[in-house]
Amino acid sequence: MLELQLEVDSLVAKTTLSDGVDRRDFMTVALGTGFAAAVMPVSAQSVVKTDATGLTVGEVMLSVNGQALPVYRAQPEGKTNLPVILVISEIFGVHEHIADVARRFAKLGYLALAPELFVRAGDPSSYGTIAELLKEVVGKTPDAQVMGDLDACVAWAGQNGGNVDKIGITGFCWGGRITWLYSAHNAKVKAGVAWYGKLVGDKNAVTPTYPMDLAPAFKTPVLGLYGAKDDGIPVAGVEQMKAALAKGGSQSSFVVYPNSGHAFHADYRASYVEADAKDGWQRCVAWFKSHGVA
Repeated sequence: MLELQLEVDSLVAKTTLSDGVDRRDFMTVALGTGFAAAVMPVSAQSVVKTDATGLTVGEVMLSVNGQALPVYRAQPEGKTNLPVILVISEIFGVHEHIADVARRFAKLGYLALAPELFVRAGDPSSYGTIAELLKEVVGKTPDAQVMGDLDACVAWAGQNGGNVDKIGITGFCWGGRITWLYSAHNAKVKAGVAWYGKLVGDKNAVTPTYPMDLAPAFKTPVLGLYGAKDDGIPVAGVEQMKAALAKGGSQSSFVVYPNSGHAFHADYRASYVEADAKDGWQRCVAWFKSHGVA
């Protein structure tokens, strides 16, 4: 699985966003070293806050094979024919940081959708240890199910102001891996940006495929943003993925930040590296624009 067996010592609080939607607050939990970097209380000055002025934001409910799928939606108010960005969360689900990322895209003119892909397995914020979270929630969320949920998000976008000829996807950690997989799964996706998504790993019925397996036939251009100090994703593995993609003629690209570890974009965690996060964001936005998702 994700090979992280580290304990989380504090409980996760609840909060209400400015739009009145009850979502998870920042994860002020301690992890130690491993696949995910430490999650610790950080200075409020480092946390990026994107307001909803000029936006339509909030939770919408999709029905996927009889299952209600909550999706945090953010888009410019009153606008249609919008390019679409799917925002895929870490293992912690759709909490305030992920919602803020969606609002950042909306401010740039996108219809941004952040689906709660763990909804069938349970609430990620209700588990006290990473081991429990991986076993009871992440480990019970099959890749095939996730692909279907994201297909449903794309279909919903096409019926609600989105332009499905301009689909992009970005995700963090667990969501970074999903970004690679969905970019290969759905030909409508024009570009992806994967933030420190795992490239190889142990396979099972839930996670039968990793990005490395798909590299030889990869078509959609994906920008991979990784940290050289990430203990769970060695630079050697990134180089191996880069070489495999190149052999297949992929236009995908990588940036490896020498001073960053895992989760360097997560401004609510001690792993945050402001300079690299800002540079990565600029590259992310430019990547989508240069590949027709704007």
